[in-house]
Amino acid sequence: MRRIWEAIVPKWADRNLRVILAARVGMSLGRAIASVVTALYLAAIGFSAIEIGVLFVAVTAASALMSAGVGLLADRWGRKPFLVVVPLVAACAGVVYAEVRVTAVLFVAAALGSFGRGAGAGAGNVGPYQPAESALVADSVTGDRRAVAFGRIAFASSLGALVGGLAAEVVRTTRHMTAAEATAAYRPAFLIAAGLAVVAGLLALLLEEPSRQREDVATGRGPRFRWPRSSWPALWRFWVTNGTNGAAIGLFGPFMSYWLYRRYGAAPGTIGVLFAIVNLGSLVSALVAARVARWLGTVRAIVVVRAVGGALLVPMVLAPAFWIAGAVFFVRMLVQRVGLPLRQSFTQDMAHPEERASVAALSNLPAQATMAAGQAAAGYLFDEVSLAAPFELAGLLQIANALVYGLLFSLRPPRPAPVAEALPARALDAAPGAASAGLEQVDLE
Repeated sequence: MRRIWEAIVPKWADRNLRVILAARVGMSLGRAIASVVTALYLAAIGFSAIEIGVLFVAVTAASALMSAGVGLLADRWGRKPFLVVVPLVAACAGVVYAEVRVTAVLFVAAALGSFGRGAGAGAGNVGPYQPAESALVADSVTGDRRAVAFGRIAFASSLGALVGGLAAEVVRTTRHMTAAEATAAYRPAFLIAAGLAVVAGLLALLLEEPSRQREDVATGRGPRFRWPRSSWPALWRFWVTNGTNGAAIGLFGPFMSYWLYRRYGAAPGTIGVLFAIVNLGSLVSALVAARVARWLGTVRAIVVVRAVGGALLVPMVLAPAFWIAGAVFFVRMLVQRVGLPLRQSFTQDMAHPEERASVAALSNLPAQATMAAGQAAAGYLFDEVSLAAPFELAGLLQIANALVYGLLFSLRPPRPAPVAEALPARALDAAPGAASAGLEQVDLE
């Protein structure tokens, strides 16, 4: 364990980064378990694909509102409170899913706990507090080390999700279970996810952050919402690119385990093993992300990753057997996970230091809206068209999105934020005058 910890934590990491990394492992582990079993559990107690899609729409809408609120408030009141409270809310949602089968209650719990986001393969999404977390990391790390820091966070996520995927084996199902039997079978998984969220919230109590409220009182400004005007040239570009990509993610991201179950009859334990293998490969991707950015240039690397990821959705969904589809999925995630820390780092580099949490949250709002539309469409396509249709459409959208991303951030790059810290020159080759690439809070991308 000591060697694993040393592999995750760079020697120059301060106390806050160490705490964030530790909490990330726990939160991602719990998220991975919930992501694997949520759609399967809902199907087992009688939800149709359309109903599951509607629930995911509710989750996405609630997460968008919570994320925007967290981002705007964290820039004024501090980041730490949200890294404590939001995981505890997710823990309550896990307990509800372990004990209750009332449809309205499940909808509310899923929305507040962000259940059903992603599919356990990477667990990059840890909930609505991620804007506050990203801003706190950016505050703790200088620009030349920021991409490495976000790469280590992605590594911690993959490590937690690796164990979380295997932990899905605690679910023991049979083909024709009653709703009560399904609740009993899935209860241990939801309780484990809840316990891990509690651990992540308690770890965040160790974070050290100056009180922003006291600073505002001293300057006479007082806590209030503030639009990130200084970061607007980058923010509107993130809106365009994230909006397109959100529609693609909504079509397949939350349905990955559901699709594997419907297409191949895979059990939760088998799906968990596949996701664990994928996350094992993702550990390498997270560590080499900064090197890839130095080699290709940040924006060029993100464009390539997104285009390849979209193209690989088609052979994956057409694969004749579970493990062939799993092999394609493995390659896709190996490529995709390179881009996540680069986008997170870029968003924070392009944002004004006093607007980092706001930009991290607001840059993702269009993606949340289009993702909700994609999820609703996916439920209909699964039931009325085919199991392959949502994935094929998502692949086309991601390839188109890669072209738009390259156009906006390479051919017409925004000016960097006035007080942004510079990345090494090589990392900026693909975006002259820019500092790095946008944040998506979704793990399958």
